[in-house]
Amino acid sequence: MYDYIKGTVTYLKNNAIVLDNNGIGYLIYVSNPYSFETGKDYKVYVYQQIREDENCIYGFKAVEEKELFLKLISVKGLGCKMALPILAVGSINGIMDAIERENILYLKKFPKIGDKLAKQIVLDLKGKLEFIGVGISDDQVTTENELKEVLIGLGYKEKELKPVIARVDTSLSIEDQVKDALKLLLK
Repeated sequence: MYDYIKGTVTYLKNNAIVLDNNGIGYLIYVSNPYSFETGKDYKVYVYQQIREDENCIYGFKAVEEKELFLKLISVKGLGCKMALPILAVGSINGIMDAIERENILYLKKFPKIGDKLAKQIVLDLKGKLEFIGVGISDDQVTTENELKEVLIGLGYKEKELKPVIARVDTSLSIEDQVKDALKLLLK
């Protein structure tokens, strides 16, 4: 099991990065690939999921993000592919606060999280999130194309994105742009 991998980001996909470490390119699924820059070195905290039909690595910029991800996937009915978009949309502190306050409405705003699963998250995790979240750097500005790719990666259709992307302030960081776009999509 890997804890972290240090390397250079060589490629960005809509839901993953390729991290080169000593000539080996690791495909790592991340919540927001556009928070990484190609050609820069990163220490990416990772979780490797090995199943009968797949072997995937999920990556995080901060240990706290990884720990929250591990807590989320421990919830009955919530897998890695559903937990990653939660981290893309919400802040670590916001997610933890919603769980502690039993804010089902906040949890239901995430893609593919319904009433039953939101209640299960609260039931399984309330009182078990003792670590403190830290913010992720948001100094990178993105284009509308990158925002569209992130939202498509989260499962939205291109047709429903056009009017929303036009209303998002592109001077914000990609993380804030995604959050704003998701707020507009959920209205």
